[in-house]
Amino acid sequence: MSRMSTIIGRRRPVNELNFKLTQIGIVMLGATNTARSIAFYRDKLGLVLKGQNEGFAFLDGGGVTLCLSESLARVSNPIAGATEVVFSVEDVRSAHEALAARGVEFTHEPRNVTGPLWAANFNDPDGHKLSVFGPERKT
Repeated sequence: MSRMSTIIGRRRPVNELNFKLTQIGIVMLGATNTARSIAFYRDKLGLVLKGQNEGFAFLDGGGVTLCLSESLARVSNPIAGATEVVFSVEDVRSAHEALAARGVEFTHEPRNVTGPLWAANFNDPDGHKLSVFGPERKT
């Protein structure tokens, strides 16, 4: 049996057997203070603020929207380190240096994690685990 799906005003059949999710559109993080979190993600990390309304902020994550939600922070009991948001970079050491210069405090300095790939970890104002991940700079 198939159902109809509306995509931008068009209706097309959906085959339940072949249906699959193909794109993550939004990642939501609880934020106890959206103004403080906006300042961190926009001013320190360089993400572009796409919009905001009461208790929510939407930032451009390069194909995925990062949504900061005060209501999610109120209703959930986040476990520090249970989730990690990983930012892909072309050069982990340069990203580390630039972010540290903006006041980002790292919990782990750049280190090799596998083969040619490196990572450095830090936290946002609400304790969400974040990292930069990619190759190490070649000098």
